[in-house]
Amino acid sequence: MVLYEYPFNESIRTMLRLEHLFDRLGQLMARDTALDHHYALATIFEVMDVASRADLKADLLKDLERHRTQFNSYRGNPAVSEAVLDEVVGRIDVAFDKLNQLPGKAGHILTTNEWLMSIRSRISIPGGTCEFDLPAYYAWQQLLPVRRRNDLMQWAQTLMPMAEALNVLLGLLRDSGSPHKVAAHGGQYQQSLPPGRSFQLLRMRIDPSLGLVPEISGHRLMVSIRLMRQDEDGRLKPAPVDATFELTLCS
Repeated sequence: MVLYEYPFNESIRTMLRLEHLFDRLGQLMARDTALDHHYALATIFEVMDVASRADLKADLLKDLERHRTQFNSYRGNPAVSEAVLDEVVGRIDVAFDKLNQLPGKAGHILTTNEWLMSIRSRISIPGGTCEFDLPAYYAWQQLLPVRRRNDLMQWAQTLMPMAEALNVLLGLLRDSGSPHKVAAHGGQYQQSLPPGRSFQLLRMRIDPSLGLVPEISGHRLMVSIRLMRQDEDGRLKPAPVDATFELTLCS
């Protein structure tokens, strides 16, 4: 099953983008080639760009504190396992403390590294990191993979408190929904959302053998999914077919 996720607000959209970048960074750092490590460094700069929003850190801390208060209110409830509750609150506490101790914005300390900033200023220019433009960076790319990886891990470490906070918050959000099977008729599916309840994320799983791509839209009152197919040129066109898929609404 192929999973598609659709955020209902800008905050969740930013969190998903950062999660995507952190996942890519982890995969690239684990490899050995200089090219992979070049794109790992580029990903670090992308994380810094996305995380540079002034209120992002404060918003994540506020969300962690809100969840901590909510889960602590369940203590003493016979229907709730204290051991599971302790484990969840413990993860929230660790993520909150690490992020709260992070000075400034994510990756702020890296901005004091002139060598890294010289690479950052040219990495978005097509071909801007050639050996004749940045000979010191070219020399770094010739080092042994383990040395480059250690450097990348050291630089990425300044971003990890944010990655851990995102992992906790998105995990709690995804766990809040219950998947159910739904059917689209003629390539269209719509669902009214209950008033008074705010959903933040839609998750959809569909069988890849169907060859369908969902075009999702939604707001606080309605979710709409249109099933599409790619033509030979890669353009999406409506697919007027009946199909079933799994839908989860997370709040």
